[in-house]
Amino acid sequence: MALSTQGILAAVTIVMYIPFLFTSFKVARKYGIWRGGWTSLLVFCIARVSAGSFLVAAEFVKPANTGLYTAGYILEVIALSPLLLCTSSLLRTISEEPDDKPDNTDNTIFLFLQLSNTAGVLLTVIGISNATRSSASASTMRKAGFLIFSVLYVALVGIWIFLWTKVRLVMKYRKRLLKAVSIALPFLAIRTVYGVLSTISTSTFTFSTNSSEPSTSDLAEFNLVTGEWQIYLVMVMLAEYAIVIIYTVAALVLPLNDDYKPPGLNEDEFPLNRT
Repeated sequence: MALSTQGILAAVTIVMYIPFLFTSFKVARKYGIWRGGWTSLLVFCIARVSAGSFLVAAEFVKPANTGLYTAGYILEVIALSPLLLCTSSLLRTISEEPDDKPDNTDNTIFLFLQLSNTAGVLLTVIGISNATRSSASASTMRKAGFLIFSVLYVALVGIWIFLWTKVRLVMKYRKRLLKAVSIALPFLAIRTVYGVLSTISTSTFTFSTNSSEPSTSDLAEFNLVTGEWQIYLVMVMLAEYAIVIIYTVAALVLPLNDDYKPPGLNEDEFPLNRT
């Protein structure tokens, strides 16, 4: 049985992210599983491979298994979440001070962003899971979820701008990490915009790639299931892949742990803020 266009894209996604599964795990171990947001990058790669696997498997199961489609598309949609969370954590890493003392204000801000991200995921998952049973409320939940993701992205841009205004106080290698985040943010914007347009393109969510449901929406080409695959390829697959490459290269190349001053050294002996 030949794969549909979406099945082919799902298979390509699996191939794209399997190498990054191992690389992101290596990076997470390098900096600590709970530090720096690198674990979020690993979670994203797992979600991407899993989503592709579910969608490819769904095309070989007859009669069609709605559960496989549901699982695959849920992971497709919420894959944006770990990318936002990773970016948030990297900005937090950049804002750290040489003495490594936590700032209560910063902790509160980033904790709020994490909780908002979680709320967006829950609303989106519930909305997709209930799409066939209560389309009106499910659609509202999905839209609310992506509204949260959109606001979260805007908040991250605001933090990014603030960090650039204080860049002279940022530690040496964290300055370079800030540049990497700056390169990734436009791609994250493209991915976020697609998610929003896809969510508002229809009030229902059909799990079958063979659906012939007519759509009069001006945004029908952004529909995740029935939209134009070329748009999906550019705004989702390539945009996400660019972000993963940027963050992974930054993690492997930048010795972020060297930013901290060893005990007994004077500021003049360890110029943290030099570029």
